[in-house]
Amino acid sequence: MLLVNFIGTLGFSIVLPFLVFVVLRFGGNALIFGIVGATYPALQMIGAPILGRWSDRYGRRRVLLISQAGTLLSWVIFALALAVPVVDIAVVDAPLLGTFRLTLPLLLILFSRALDGLTGGNISVANAYVADISPEEDRSRNFGRMGISSNLGFVVGPALAGLLGGTAMGESLPVLAALLVSLVATLLIAFYLPESNPCGEPQRADPTRVGRLFGHEHRSCYAEREASGKTTPNVWALPQIKRMMSLYLVVFLAFNLFYTAFPMRAAAELAWSVSDTGVYFAVLSAMMVVVQGPVLAALSSRFSDAQLIVAGGVILSGNFALLLSANTAVIYVAAVLFAVGNGIMWPSVLSLLSKLAGEENQGAVQGVAGSAGGLASILGLVAGGLLFETAGESTFLVSAALILVACGVALPWLRTSPH
Repeated sequence: MLLVNFIGTLGFSIVLPFLVFVVLRFGGNALIFGIVGATYPALQMIGAPILGRWSDRYGRRRVLLISQAGTLLSWVIFALALAVPVVDIAVVDAPLLGTFRLTLPLLLILFSRALDGLTGGNISVANAYVADISPEEDRSRNFGRMGISSNLGFVVGPALAGLLGGTAMGESLPVLAALLVSLVATLLIAFYLPESNPCGEPQRADPTRVGRLFGHEHRSCYAEREASGKTTPNVWALPQIKRMMSLYLVVFLAFNLFYTAFPMRAAAELAWSVSDTGVYFAVLSAMMVVVQGPVLAALSSRFSDAQLIVAGGVILSGNFALLLSANTAVIYVAAVLFAVGNGIMWPSVLSLLSKLAGEENQGAVQGVAGSAGGLASILGLVAGGLLFETAGESTFLVSAALILVACGVALPWLRTSPH
């Protein structure tokens, strides 16, 4: 699961350093860049809850395979977008929206992101998978390991983008690399990832059984579940879930304002190249690997999830405030705060969410969480583009304020949160 998570993140992050340059070259502006980013979570809002419930009913591996196959096809379409001629579909020049050209390659890129989003339940299902196989006392540590595998992907991906993007093939080579690693992830899920128990039963099947490996272990379980009329309860009726979804929404909103504003500022105001942006994200992710490894392991044994969420959020807000500076050294200091704050906060959010979900509803709850995150991503990415067009780097102050709001949402759990 860690290997699949690493490869999936690698395939995604390899395009991050130059996506803003591709959008600008094909006629877009900050708003269009935000919309391109928001297309994925917009469709994920539809797909993630459905895929999460399917994973509870039909098994994690099958749903992960569907999701990864959708990602693979989306990269094929993205590669096609780089090869088609730049044909104008529409030209817009408006005070609020700015000036941009909507071109054929941009439409294909939007379609590729939409397809990836519609089948984009991989993160929520992967989190449910980890919850399935983790004792409660180990969940924070295991989600930290998932964070490490993701951040290793973010280290290697941007670094590869910087190297491959500097060749004569330009952006085409990193996209082909993303397509290749996505294919590898699809094959790993299809042939090597065992199924975790999707039935909510207390016992666990032998993971070495051939039937389990190829996804046939739980057919009788599904039949018994259908015969008994057992259905997934209303997620929103579960205790504390509404508060958790509010926290999810606010955190995602803050991050997605940053994910639109920072690349735009790096390209348009700081005059960073693809390599500069790739190095920054690689260094940032490398530091998070350290934080989510030994640092989080030591802290999670001494502090509750809620305490780590609040402490990490306060540190993270300081990072966003420092990003107001145009000094490269200060921006890298901000990256240290980002790594420490996010590195201890986000795995703790996932750990607390899995504990609140209970044993039988992991997929459904993770799917709804993915939907809440998707809604916030849509709002954050589009609003980030609009805010950056009008307010510039002050957008980062909004992110800092939202993270502090998230800390306030988590405060009541300081006394009641399970350790």
